[in-house]
Amino acid sequence: MGLANLSTKRQRIAELARSKSGVALSTLHHVFDLEWMREAYRLTRKDGAPGIDGVTAAEYAQNLEANLSDLLERIKSGRYQARPVRRVYIPKGDGAGSLRPLGLPTFEDKVAQRAIVMVLELVYEQDFLPCSYGFRPGRSAHQALQALRTGFMSQGLRWVIDLDIENYLYAASYCTPTHEE
Repeated sequence: MGLANLSTKRQRIAELARSKSGVALSTLHHVFDLEWMREAYRLTRKDGAPGIDGVTAAEYAQNLEANLSDLLERIKSGRYQARPVRRVYIPKGDGAGSLRPLGLPTFEDKVAQRAIVMVLELVYEQDFLPCSYGFRPGRSAHQALQALRTGFMSQGLRWVIDLDIENYLYAASYCTPTHEE
């Protein structure tokens, strides 16, 4: 019964978003219930590093129903506040030894984020064009590349130029002489 109810709820949200195109849907918090939170938990990766509180997915699961109920109540009441993100630095892999910052939210924050993403995906999916691939459910970078390849080949195109504008502009501004007098 639970998954059927969740599926029906998802269909209603998608239909509402389709029928109210261009209208801000600002009252979607009512779709959150314990069933929704269980699904958000199920879809949340369990193998990530813990956040600032040190709580792992396994530890959160030890008291799962109570944890999800508490999280749900805080979200619905407006008292939920995400905890600070633990910052770690990992090697970029560019051979230069440079590091990339990585933010690690708490596991509970990941569950809350997943619950919200589940709603937002349903709402915004209605606005995307078939040629949109980025961060969409059921779509991947490999599919985007295949669509580009097919499009290029059908148009007889043979060149792709990739530019890093941000680094170019940074380098250009760094190297531009100043006109001091």
